[in-house]
Amino acid sequence: MKKFFKLSVFLLIFAMLLPTAAHAQGVRAVKSPQALRINGELTDLRGYNVGGYNYYRLRDLAQALRGKVDFDLKGDNKEIVVDCTKTYTPIPGDQTGGAVERGVSQQMRLTVIGEHPAELVENAFNVRGYNYFRLRSMGVILGFDVSYDKARNEAVITTKGPAPAPKPTPVEPTGRVILGNERLFTEYNQLIDNKRVGLITNQTGVDAAGVPVAEKIKAYSNAKLVALYSPEHGLDGKQTAGAYVPSYFDAKMNLPVYSLYGPTRKPSRDMLKGVDVLVYDMQDIGSRTYTYISTLQNAMVAAKENNIPIVVLDRPNPLGGEIVEGFLRETRFKSFVGIDKMPMAHGMTAGELGQFFNREIGADLTVVPMKNWTRSMVWQDTGLPFAQTSPNIPNLESAFLYMATGSGEETGIGQGEYFRWVGGRNINSNEYARRLNGANLPGVTFTPAPKGKRGGVRLKVTDWHTFNPARTGIYTLAVANQMRPINVPACKKPYSMFYLVQGSEEIARLFRAGASPETIVKAYEKDVNAFKAQRETYLLYK
Repeated sequence: MKKFFKLSVFLLIFAMLLPTAAHAQGVRAVKSPQALRINGELTDLRGYNVGGYNYYRLRDLAQALRGKVDFDLKGDNKEIVVDCTKTYTPIPGDQTGGAVERGVSQQMRLTVIGEHPAELVENAFNVRGYNYFRLRSMGVILGFDVSYDKARNEAVITTKGPAPAPKPTPVEPTGRVILGNERLFTEYNQLIDNKRVGLITNQTGVDAAGVPVAEKIKAYSNAKLVALYSPEHGLDGKQTAGAYVPSYFDAKMNLPVYSLYGPTRKPSRDMLKGVDVLVYDMQDIGSRTYTYISTLQNAMVAAKENNIPIVVLDRPNPLGGEIVEGFLRETRFKSFVGIDKMPMAHGMTAGELGQFFNREIGADLTVVPMKNWTRSMVWQDTGLPFAQTSPNIPNLESAFLYMATGSGEETGIGQGEYFRWVGGRNINSNEYARRLNGANLPGVTFTPAPKGKRGGVRLKVTDWHTFNPARTGIYTLAVANQMRPINVPACKKPYSMFYLVQGSEEIARLFRAGASPETIVKAYEKDVNAFKAQRETYLLYK
């Protein structure tokens, strides 16, 4: 059963009229020991330091940033409208604050008007009737950089100069992409209101300001976060690939953290005790073999078995929604690195994958969709920061190159430099680069780069929109195979990782025959087109 949550106009208007629930908690606010420097100029503005972070009044920042980052403000103790189309007019009482104060932690709704509109829920601290916001969060929202000068003990704001003339782009929406987890507390709050929430997440489950959704749900007064569930690499994303992740109790969050990459990879009945709704928020990188989507599929099965609704907070596919490439996984090769019958590059978001998985599961599934995302967008178009997804994916470039260099399991052709390099023994680096560059693959170039006894090439993405990681991965293996035969394991049980990753015995046959990369691509095109037609039913975005 496919269930996509829709609000009627009446309910939407009604919900918008409701006051935002505040999570009131006393805090000790100390006048910040750090001075504030803006574009090299020292200011006399001081905020409050709460829990090691600097917080400032928006009006004080608006006054200090006039002519650099202009915005005006209006609002009350529940919602503030930040209008970036206007310039701030100072009022009496600006830049006030004491030395040590008692404050109250609460959630405030921010509506941003301008070139990058947004609707956000931010944690604020109310001191003597004034609301103070975290400086780094406001930097992300308003487009200025925040750093710390340790030698001077100063907080540093650097504003950005005039933007260069934009290049033509296929992306039509204006403003950054609004994540599903940013809409959960506004239009979709009834999904968790008055419920005990279990959250499947890791270090990637953050909003546009870098605030973990776990912290936001825990601070949300209308719901109770009762359990966390961590995937491969753990809740912090630091465990090495394939290493078992233990369950434990997180003293800081005061919550159990159940491992979904340990003795079990599916939430057990005991793990789900006391949970009214299961929420999933993690960043995928667009590959069938990346196990966070396998964790989603398993969680959906568990939700169905235990009669618990599951909510997917949607977020972008970094590669966009148009690249669909590679052999479909055969039934016999189903594994945790190939959980469903999909090509290597599936071209779907987490929410769309959830709907696709649900064709065979029938869970009570709701997807909280993004705003402003289209299929032609790659991550660089979203206006969002990219969080490290796992130890070997520290940045966006590695996410793009993952399928281009990392699919040669057990062939003798492997990756290096966080997927920026590919090669192996008995490979001539210069010839390898010459052949790969001669293939004229779009959006990428190859530079000879031997590593000890291994010859190889270093990849550089030159056009993020036209680069096709999965097809490039076929070429890096097939060209190496033509230069000298790669290792192709025998196809027998228990199946080797080569078959679990590639998902197909056909590609093994083609490698043994020394087939050209063009021949290999042609061999899966019919199945890919059939998959595209099949997935159409489950897509949420144009």
